Amino acid sequence: MEDRVLRAFFFGRALAEVLNEKVEESVTNALSELGKFDAEQRERLRQLIEEVRERADREAAKGNATTKVDFPDDLQETIDELRAEIARLRAELKNYRT
Repeated sequence: MEDRVLRAFFFGRALAEVLNEKVEESVTNALSELGKFDAEQRERLRQLIEEVRERADREAAKGNATTKVDFPDDLQETIDELRAEIARLRAELKNYRT
């Protein structure tokens, strides 16, 4: 009887270790994929902004405008400011609704 209990203990411990490793591996892979996705989205956004800037500059040149289109250099700061403004507006809407 003692042998069965001891085997069950070691089996349970091994099962817990394997499950822990699998969960850790899954979380690591998910975070890695999330990081890749975030980097890809940032690059796509950068490319989009660059394309818009180039197109606006071309249009300005056609209209004999002397100024170039000026976009903020710190894109992340701009995004953060927009998010803060959206949060503030949501709070104001919530207060207005209640």
